[in-house]
Amino acid sequence: MAQELVPNVRAHKAHLALNVKDFEVSLAFYRKLLGIEPGKVRTGYAKFDLQNPPLNLTLNQAVFGERGALSHLGIQVASTEDVVATRDRWRAAGLETLDEMRTDCCYAVQDKTWVSDPDGNRWEVFVVLEDNLPEKQSVLTTATAGAACCSNMPAAESCSRSAQS
Repeated sequence: MAQELVPNVRAHKAHLALNVKDFEVSLAFYRKLLGIEPGKVRTGYAKFDLQNPPLNLTLNQAVFGERGALSHLGIQVASTEDVVATRDRWRAAGLETLDEMRTDCCYAVQDKTWVSDPDGNRWEVFVVLEDNLPEKQSVLTTATAGAACCSNMPAAESCSRSAQS
């Protein structure tokens, strides 16, 4: 019998977001590795949307030291109702969640909720409500643009922190 994250919630695909130090070098590597072009490229950010295996892989340019290249992990679902159902299951299991509804993140409008594992790795379950938004002019530098959203912290916190830089 197959195990389900939440009964009757259809997950689209896994989401993996990688912090990268040299965006252009990483972009070229993943184009070669995956054999496809990213569906979305912005300053310091790229999204590869694979159908087989089903994977939403993003590259986020960031400055990091010893922590490594992992930004966050996620599960993309079909609807806001699926986000809420997953959040409710996580809460019922005793996990602390943080909701971000209609948030502007990764050049898309999303509904999402976050949890952290014991080592601080952030997990999100999310639905994309509106995709492929244009890049906004801001005070972000190339080095922080990809990390401004879609980072290892909730978008609201990381976006406000980047805007204050």
